[in-house]
Amino acid sequence: MSRRRRLPLLIAAALATGGAGLAGCAGFTPLYATPGLTNSLQSVQVVTPQNRAGFLLRERLDDQLARRSDQPALYRLNLQVDERRFARGLRVNNVASDFELDMRVDYQLIENGSGRTLASGAVPVTVFYVSAEAPYAGIAAQQDAQERAADQAAVQIRLDLSRHFARLAQEGPPAPPPTIAPVQQ
Repeated sequence: MSRRRRLPLLIAAALATGGAGLAGCAGFTPLYATPGLTNSLQSVQVVTPQNRAGFLLRERLDDQLARRSDQPALYRLNLQVDERRFARGLRVNNVASDFELDMRVDYQLIENGSGRTLASGAVPVTVFYVSAEAPYAGIAAQQDAQERAADQAAVQIRLDLSRHFARLAQEGPPAPPPTIAPVQQ
């Protein structure tokens, strides 16, 4: 059978089995289809250190979480950022040219009403960059690496928070603490 005649048959076969392949996805719910997830993410206030990395992270996370500034935040996300830069390559004149930027972001999600810590974690990110010999080009390369690291950390934190809020939505609201009746004398 020629190639031109086989192609339509292969496409038809793929389409015919495609429905059976999707049938195995019964019970699959996309993360953003979880009721209340978007509202929970939008009500997270991001608190970062007062430095460039903190500023970049807050900007990225406000975008990632679609923060609604017109409503009071129900949650606070406290971030601690640790950055380290390592020389990884040398030029002929023994000056570093390739660098590794390691950024570790520790976070705590705190419920504003109760002050209770709901979730915490650490997000490690590593990016590489090449520093040019020109001083301003080297600074630009370092800042670009810092922006890429902040982007990656923000995405990972959003995914962690999404999983946390989705798990809470499935479990339902927490049970109220038991009340103790006063002892009568």
